[in-house]
Amino acid sequence: MACWSAENATKAYLRALKMVKNSKEPDMAEFISALAAGNNAQLMVMVSARVTASTTLPLVAAAHQTGGQVTCILSTESDFIVSRNSLGPYADCVKFVVEDAKTLLLSDYKRADFVLIDCNIDDCEGVFRAAQECGRNGRGLIVGFNAFHRGPWRNDLKTHFLPIGEGLLVIRIGDKIDNGCGQRKRSRWVTRVDECTGEEHVYRVTCAQQEIEA
Repeated sequence: MACWSAENATKAYLRALKMVKNSKEPDMAEFISALAAGNNAQLMVMVSARVTASTTLPLVAAAHQTGGQVTCILSTESDFIVSRNSLGPYADCVKFVVEDAKTLLLSDYKRADFVLIDCNIDDCEGVFRAAQECGRNGRGLIVGFNAFHRGPWRNDLKTHFLPIGEGLLVIRIGDKIDNGCGQRKRSRWVTRVDECTGEEHVYRVTCAQQEIEA
């Protein structure tokens, strides 16, 4: 995956803020957009029962910033009609595909470098596992939303939970990287609450491969 771009993340964040200003969960939308754009995602794929503006427009904003593409995988034709109508003038910015998500992620979209998954879909964990096979050169980012509605997850998925919106799960494909000196690094997401303002701040912490204290 390309190096983190703070400029892309900031611009996509602001663009998403404007595009989903009527959303009930703007914090989640802005974070997803910044995450995709900051990682310079080129092929963004969303897997969901039905597409809504609050979850799809963040990817459209990120794609505008990185020059990437957005594809939404749906289960039925009726979901396609409802989803397209929900996006209004932005519907033409998204490619819709009605087919089995796991099959597509392992074939047509195996080079996707940002996969957004609704945790409410059937066989959600199976879709996550298929998405783990994606990514340019074996690297990519998977984000699950509506995570509060899920039960316990198997540890081998190595998810990072973020208390944003209805809950986000983040998995980085190939998160062990070489820094050029033969030393490997790993990263994790850390949430901190400002005791004075009550605001939540989410950080990505990268360090040499070793046990990271919570």
